[in-house]
Amino acid sequence: IEGVAAACAKAKEIGGKAIPLAVGGAFHSPLMEPARVELSEAISKTQFAAPICPVYQNVCAQAVTDPEQIKANLNLQLTAPVRWTASVQNMIAAGATNFIEVGPGTTLQGMVKRINPEVTAVSGTEI
Repeated sequence: IEGVAAACAKAKEIGGKAIPLAVGGAFHSPLMEPARVELSEAISKTQFAAPICPVYQNVCAQAVTDPEQIKANLNLQLTAPVRWTASVQNMIAAGATNFIEVGPGTTLQGMVKRINPEVTAVSGTEI
């Protein structure tokens, strides 16, 4: 908590902005390495089929269709930074104009709208 506060203060000091997130763990950071090892074992035992549409994984922010690459990226996802903005920008560049947030809340649709206010972003409960 002290480190996050210091990073936020430093960001403000140099003209940036940082927003502490209310999260339950150090997800997408090297601190998740023990969990990544366990998850990797489960992923390796799971058979993946080719998806019917490209999958954008935040670890690479690119469209992925190869099942083995999807598995490899899932293994990295737990400890790698989230490339959310790049993922959304790449989906838009590929022609996506409608985004549907599945699950409770509206956090992701709000972020999509901030990235590009011209796209439609809604909650699954709104459709």
